[in-house]
Amino acid sequence: MTDALHWEPARTPEATPLDGRFIRLEKLDPARHGNDLWEVLQGPDSDPVLWDYLPYGPFTERAAFDRWLEGNAAGHDPLYYTVIDRASNQAQGILTLMSIVPDHGRIEIGHIAFGAAMQRTPKSTEAVYLLGKLGFELGNRRLEWKCNNANARSKRAAERFGFQFEGVFRKHLVVKDHNRDTAWYSITDDEWPQVAAGFERWLSEENQQPGGQVQTLEACRNA
Repeated sequence: MTDALHWEPARTPEATPLDGRFIRLEKLDPARHGNDLWEVLQGPDSDPVLWDYLPYGPFTERAAFDRWLEGNAAGHDPLYYTVIDRASNQAQGILTLMSIVPDHGRIEIGHIAFGAAMQRTPKSTEAVYLLGKLGFELGNRRLEWKCNNANARSKRAAERFGFQFEGVFRKHLVVKDHNRDTAWYSITDDEWPQVAAGFERWLSEENQQPGGQVQTLEACRNA
């Protein structure tokens, strides 16, 4: 048997605002964020495959979308955050902390729905960094990322962010009447300092130039 950990449970997140260089995370508020989120997630310029691997959506009616937002805002696990673009003050996406298990020190980032204006920009990376940072500041030992094993885009994102692949849970879920094999990824607390330093280098003014990134996130993490 391994040595005793003298473990103290992690603290529970409370959805206080988190400020970054490019974005701000706020607790989801349908009254303040609903119009923007409807436009970026369901409007004519929204990502056509955004909802393919999510267990809900797309929404053809605003009333159903609003009910979905209100239900999400009322919950604590998942705990929904809205991503606010600091330059425009527009709400441009949502993501959550979920599967929150303080007794064992694990927490997950999930339910990610980013509008097109966030995708492939520093804003999406910073949103994940801010929630990862919070997860470990709360005393968690493990940060998780799970996705449909067929979702190549989400798996690439997990690896880019520094999550380590752990395996596939076969026939894990039935989602929208389709089988879901779930790919599992994690970052542990002993890995996080290097991962966090990579995020910070990548997001810095020195690396984010008007013409784009100087170094990739992976290169910044391995520096």
